[in-house]
Amino acid sequence: MNNVMELVVRTVNFIRSRGLNHRQFDSLLREKDHNYGLPYHTEDLAFMVDVTEHLNNLNKMLQGHSKVVPQYYDSICAFKLKLSLWETQLAGGDAAQFPCLKDVCVTQHAADMRRFKDKITGLLREFEQRFQIFGELEKDFKVFCSPFSVNGSDLPVNIQLEIIDLQCDSDLKGKFAAAGLDTFYQHLLPGYPSLTALAAKVLCMFGITYLCEQVFSVMNINKTKLRSRLTHKHLNDILKLAATQDVMPNIDALVKAKRCQVSGVK
Repeated sequence: MNNVMELVVRTVNFIRSRGLNHRQFDSLLREKDHNYGLPYHTEDLAFMVDVTEHLNNLNKMLQGHSKVVPQYYDSICAFKLKLSLWETQLAGGDAAQFPCLKDVCVTQHAADMRRFKDKITGLLREFEQRFQIFGELEKDFKVFCSPFSVNGSDLPVNIQLEIIDLQCDSDLKGKFAAAGLDTFYQHLLPGYPSLTALAAKVLCMFGITYLCEQVFSVMNINKTKLRSRLTHKHLNDILKLAATQDVMPNIDALVKAKRCQVSGVK
């Protein structure tokens, strides 16, 4: 964030430092049908730098391996709460969460900050509309993430009895505490078909395109003009290895599945 502002400040100073530079820049603006000049400080730009930094932080939180949709939903909910907080703070003239804007607008009053508050309001509205599908799935997410704390009477009839059985199973409660969300539900079959089906639905959801983009990057790195002998089968095998690199083999199960060679001599 600071690097962006430093670049902008250097650019502005270069244009304003010499009359020739400034006149050439004004001439360029007139050619593009812009009649205003270049101010030394631009509050809107500082505000956009701060907002972009917050959005970049959210984007980083939504990346990574072994994440499921409810975890993305938690990050989105947290960001919407932050937007509500910033909306209230800016309405009162407080730009504490926007350091670049705060540095530029040292003398701004609450009334001057209201225009930035309106932009946050618009961004919050955009988030509400774009992620409204998450609200429809919130109950499923809650059951998936916290099956031992939900109230069975608040759930659909087909899952109520299974939740009660699950919450009274001490062995499964210990496994839930030790295992991750992506591996716990494999322990439920065959006694919990409805819970397993709900977990399968949630685990099959793609929260973001990060993993797809990562696979395409692996493909582009390996499939180049310099590797003309790389066949589609070889490329498919490479992508399988890249997609399953975090999968740990069950050595015990593999060994049990193999039959030892038996001598033909009685």
